[in-house]
Amino acid sequence: MEILLLLALLLAAAWVVRTLSRAATNRRAAELVELPALAGLLDDEDQGRLARWLQRAGYRKASAPAQFVAACVAACALGLAGAFAMARLGIVAAMADALQAIPGAVGETLGYAAQGGPYLFFLIAATAPWMVVRAARRTRVEAVEQDLPAALELMATLAEAGLALDSAIARISESEQHARPLAREFQIYQRDLLGGITRLEALRAFASRLDVTSVTIFVSALIQSEQVGASLAETLRSQADDLRDRRKLRALVLAQALPVKLTFPLIACFLPGIFYVILGPVLNQLVDVVDAVIRRK
Repeated sequence: MEILLLLALLLAAAWVVRTLSRAATNRRAAELVELPALAGLLDDEDQGRLARWLQRAGYRKASAPAQFVAACVAACALGLAGAFAMARLGIVAAMADALQAIPGAVGETLGYAAQGGPYLFFLIAATAPWMVVRAARRTRVEAVEQDLPAALELMATLAEAGLALDSAIARISESEQHARPLAREFQIYQRDLLGGITRLEALRAFASRLDVTSVTIFVSALIQSEQVGASLAETLRSQADDLRDRRKLRALVLAQALPVKLTFPLIACFLPGIFYVILGPVLNQLVDVVDAVIRRK
């Protein structure tokens, strides 16, 4: 029975890994397509919300929502199977007995915590697909914010040299690596223009697909300058300078928050060692003195 359970657990884990790897491959190689509804699994509103969330993380295949739901179901099944296996094979009991052997109340506390191991395993396995998508979204936002300042600087330079906005974007998309999210979004923007979509609608769609604050501000400034007839070169240069100033402020904020973040590692890691080195010999001598006094009595 235990062998069959372990075999089923391994098969479920392999299926989850295969589903997630296929979804990651589809995310890297996907083109922007309209996502159909998941009949019988999600209603239209939930499906649209899920599809937009997956799109912003880079998963844009038509089967991305279905694969995500299937991965969530498989992850929950894997978590249940793993929790049952841990309880059935006596892993939890062995861990609890080993931890309770530690003297003092620490061992009992760790032993009680070890009994919640199956629940913790189920929680980690069930939330694994969400964590993968969130990590993909975070990586995508970081890549866009890393590439946008250089793109704005180059775009402003090209605009000051006399190129139009579309020509500048075409030059930038050609110079950028095609695997980068910003370069792919520029290519989709160009295809939208070739498909007959107006520039304003293409810019709004560009900002909606990325859903990054810096890109939204940049697109809003471009749309406003397009509507009021302002100079494109001045708008791009001001946006590049503003983005550079925001990056400096963000770096200063992170630098000022560093001492606060170092407080917990300092208290948890360094201070106990310092106390042990400084107070250890004193406490040892105090124990020897107390023991000598007790023996004399």
